[in-house]
Amino acid sequence: MAHVEILQLLVSPVHRLAGRPGEGLPELPPGELVPTAEVRAGLGIAGDRYFNRPAHRNASITLMAAERLPQPGPYPADLLRTRRNILLRGVDIDAYIGATVFLDCGAGPVELEVRSAARPCAWMNTTLGPGAQRALRGGGGVRCRPLTDGVLRVGPAVFGVREPESVRGA
Repeated sequence: MAHVEILQLLVSPVHRLAGRPGEGLPELPPGELVPTAEVRAGLGIAGDRYFNRPAHRNASITLMAAERLPQPGPYPADLLRTRRNILLRGVDIDAYIGATVFLDCGAGPVELEVRSAARPCAWMNTTLGPGAQRALRGGGGVRCRPLTDGVLRVGPAVFGVREPESVRGA
């Protein structure tokens, strides 16, 4: 287990990056960065655009490591610009594809199955600055399926990896 920090949580009710990146940065509304987020097993984050969407159930939550964000840039590197849900400091989350991990902010662990890479798209060059898409290759975050209900909070947390059932039961 490692001590990490949840720097930001983003709960966005709408998909904001539509159209073409060359059309410029879309308006970023206030209120999407929140202090707490309610996670529901198999569904995602309550109130988020991917909550209970069949096409996104196996990838309804995205996590990103703050250490991977390109700095400095013309814009602040945060979740409003990357459109990920959870920004962590202290763990290379991209290294855990295929694992089941947990975050515990003090109210019990929230387990997440890390399913795939959240590959950076051309929008990153618009939202973060030129070259951001390339800079984030292999470090654009991960897409997860929530396995348990719980609440995540901005601030300190414990991060860990769950052993597969076959290892635990041996």
